[in-house]
Amino acid sequence: MKMSRTPWARSVALLAALAVVSSCGLPRVGPSKREIYEGSVQRKGDAFIVAVNDRVTRATSVVPSLGFSDQFKNAGQIGSDTIRAGDTLGLTVWENVDDGLLVPTTANSTILDEVQVDGSGFIFVPYAGRIKAAGNTPEGVRRIITAKLADQTPDPQVEVRRIAGDGSTVSLVGAIGTQGVFAIERPTRTLSAMLARAGGIAIKPDVAQVVVNRGSETGKIWFQDLYDYPALDIALRPGDRILVEEDQRSFTALGATGAQSLVEFQTRTLSALEAIAQVGGLAPTAADPTGVFVFRNEPADIANRVLGRDDLTGDQRLVYVLDLTEPNGMFMARDFAIRDDDTLYVTEAPYAQWNKTIAALTGSLSAVNTLNTAASTVGIGG
Repeated sequence: MKMSRTPWARSVALLAALAVVSSCGLPRVGPSKREIYEGSVQRKGDAFIVAVNDRVTRATSVVPSLGFSDQFKNAGQIGSDTIRAGDTLGLTVWENVDDGLLVPTTANSTILDEVQVDGSGFIFVPYAGRIKAAGNTPEGVRRIITAKLADQTPDPQVEVRRIAGDGSTVSLVGAIGTQGVFAIERPTRTLSAMLARAGGIAIKPDVAQVVVNRGSETGKIWFQDLYDYPALDIALRPGDRILVEEDQRSFTALGATGAQSLVEFQTRTLSALEAIAQVGGLAPTAADPTGVFVFRNEPADIANRVLGRDDLTGDQRLVYVLDLTEPNGMFMARDFAIRDDDTLYVTEAPYAQWNKTIAALTGSLSAVNTLNTAASTVGIGG
């Protein structure tokens, strides 16, 4: 009786396992190639599916445009001796008499306390009164003080020194050697000199960006361009706010790759091949090298160039397809540029899905056989 029921039970188990495997979705990393193509505009979807070739690569090779406006670049260097509100001046006065106005009887000169230029741009000097210092030079202030004291003491000799104060300063923050507020002095009147004064940058030069805020104007450049293009080494202005930061661009890697994550750019430009390598390459037992996709929202002007039309407006959903098995597939992937917010997705190979089906099927049959064996051991089924 047991022997006659065993083949029947195994047949039922096989049919049940096939039904379960066919009706239940197997685990997978994401959509298949067929499912992605179903979303194309040709099949009533809302995305344009585009195979990458040399023309597409040229049309999409857009590097982020960074730079300073003419307002930044045309600003001349400020005079290193120009006095501004908040600066500090050191004053020394020599008098040609034994009993002078400012000089003690036993001395021939006096060093006045360091005097800070007030918010209105004035300083006060005994016997000379309030003097307009802001916008002037130490030499100009010296002449004014000398003229005012000449009426009260014979042949006064005056020295005026500009001491770095908070009247001509810039602030530096971010990935830099020393953050803080720095005075604009003769050696540090340009951007590169001020960055060097603060200890240089503290991140890789390839991904460093320098942002300068001046009033309502903002400019951003790549740090390396500061040395490659001298015109970008702008003159600083009091109140400039300088930020050094790491490149904020990133892309998302999903599917049959070595890692699925949000990945930051490690270089100024990044190709699809470099992006794949950056996440550990294609999964050797699962990836389909004919199904490498890049999902992107393209501006209308680029989308029109890629698709050879001129009627599109607004951002368009484009899905770029790379087939690494084509004769020039690796070159295409090497030349195709990845941009900020791209999604890189690699589909699974049909072989991987087949393996999963077989594994699920054999695993189900093994479980059924185990149950049948256990049932026979305890005498279930007659």
